[in-house]
Amino acid sequence: MADADDVRRLALALPHVVEIDSDGFDFRVGDKGFVWSYPERLPGRPRVIRTDIAVLYVGDEAEKQALLLGEPDLFFTTPMYDGLPLVMLRLERVGAGRLAELVTDAWRMRAPAGLAADLDAAG
Repeated sequence: MADADDVRRLALALPHVVEIDSDGFDFRVGDKGFVWSYPERLPGRPRVIRTDIAVLYVGDEAEKQALLLGEPDLFFTTPMYDGLPLVMLRLERVGAGRLAELVTDAWRMRAPAGLAADLDAAG
């Protein structure tokens, strides 16, 4: 079972990560977001930042669909994210190892090539 503190620890352990001031968590590499708190929007209600759900960059629609179909207990999406390479992850249902893999993969897909080499160099 993971939480926002686990996301923060994993994201900040990656090279060149900046945390943006927010009501939850919001991490960038090379000025590009790769993982942040889910901004839930319900009709007729104010937006609520959900720190129990992470939005992850996944690269492309094929990977998004593979995650949604392959692990529906972990991942979901909403119409607001249609056409975007993003999935929502239920943190309370993911283990530490899997979360580390997902955060690192999101970082790799968003980091500029020159910065991505720093992760490989770090091992």
